[in-house]
Amino acid sequence: MALEHAILVSLLEKPGSGYELARRFERSIGYFWTATHQQIYRVLKRMEGDGWIDVREVPQQGRPDKKEYSVAALGRTVLSRWLHEPIEPESVRHDLAVKIRGAAFDDPVALIGEVERHQRAHADRLTHYLAGQLRDFTGPDAPTAQDAGQELQHAVLRGGIAYERMMLAWLDDVLATLHGLRPEH
Repeated sequence: MALEHAILVSLLEKPGSGYELARRFERSIGYFWTATHQQIYRVLKRMEGDGWIDVREVPQQGRPDKKEYSVAALGRTVLSRWLHEPIEPESVRHDLAVKIRGAAFDDPVALIGEVERHQRAHADRLTHYLAGQLRDFTGPDAPTAQDAGQELQHAVLRGGIAYERMMLAWLDDVLATLHGLRPEH
């Protein structure tokens, strides 16, 4: 996926400034597609030049005017074309898995701290995802089935939750294996 497609999706969900878009990437989109502020601004400029997005100046009190971006008709066409193209299933590229395999040629027990660090990061992300699900998809204000955008956002979130749970189960297994390799005293 190109950064352009992630930006188009985000702007279709809600138009905004480059800063607002970068914040969305930090809070939600960034869990499955990361980009720096500089990358986002550079791509926005290119997309504007290509006619994929529209820009309007929004006056602000006591601050410089901001640019608010929205998706132009050509951008919708580009996104639609991309949505209909097949993509290859992603292959797992996981540095930690390579380290775990490589630990057989060193001291496997030395990897315990690194695996525990990954475990904490995945547990934190799962907690964040579950809090977002509770906040955005439960209770009286929960979106209805008629809101396709919200339902699809929830489906992506559920995928993230399932992935983090799978990673935590795998890391538990790795830790049990590493602890089992400790020499007997």
